Amino acid sequence: MADIGVQMMMLKDQVAELGMYPVLEKLKELNIASVEVSQIPMDEENTAALERGIKELGIAVGALSVALKPGPTATGDNLEEHYDKIVADCQRLGVKFLRIGMMPFDAMVSREATEAWAAEVAPWADKLAADGIILCYHNHHVDLHKFANGERIFDVVRRVAPNLHFEVDLHWVQRGGMAPLDMLEQYSGVCKLIHVKDYRVTSLPQEAIDLMVSGKVMEGYDKFVNIIEFAEVGQGNMNWPDLLPAAQEAGAEFFFIEQDMTYGRDPFDCIKDSREYLTSIGW
Repeated sequence: MADIGVQMMMLKDQVAELGMYPVLEKLKELNIASVEVSQIPMDEENTAALERGIKELGIAVGALSVALKPGPTATGDNLEEHYDKIVADCQRLGVKFLRIGMMPFDAMVSREATEAWAAEVAPWADKLAADGIILCYHNHHVDLHKFANGERIFDVVRRVAPNLHFEVDLHWVQRGGMAPLDMLEQYSGVCKLIHVKDYRVTSLPQEAIDLMVSGKVMEGYDKFVNIIEFAEVGQGNMNWPDLLPAAQEAGAEFFFIEQDMTYGRDPFDCIKDSREYLTSIGW
């Protein structure tokens, strides 16, 4: 059974304030088995704390985040400048997976641009594979966009960079208009990491009603349409009892709880709720 872990992006402020090891201790209390590190510096202090967490708490480091090269969206180490360090960190922490959180926006605008980006990534995926590390690409809703020839961004990436695997964010798949179960079936075998977060439709805001009543129909309609939130697992409308076995069947080795926004709630409380729900359905 795949580990239930946490995407540490949720706790970057807590790591900065409390330190990495105290945060890992809190996660251990919540029955979290692994972490994925993102938007947190992989400096010596944090890396040593992760190493200590492995040895003393039994919390695995399931994946680390990297960028392809320096740029405005590169928040940590990148393969172009830090390859040797990245591999050394993976070896030190027993990490099998690296993940790229998003391709640059300008790589999404056309099939040719996506092909060019995937062609840049492909040699790095091959090189990492030779070093025993699997590189994965994390999706958002835009990755379900179809170009004129019918290929999704996902399809282009698979075609051009076959050694680049996927970290599938099931919320973003649903938001992108594809049934998550269909996605897992179609890309089975390359779905190595899974982001587990729910998809919640909120109540109709009073602002939408007020705008429509005042005659500002389209502004009110915009408020009516955009009522989607990132939710704690089990507090949205996704079918986790079917999705999680399907994800494991598709090749997933880690499930990472993630919630991009917690809407004023303490992220530890959100993680607790998600973990308790997953336990209640046998995970």
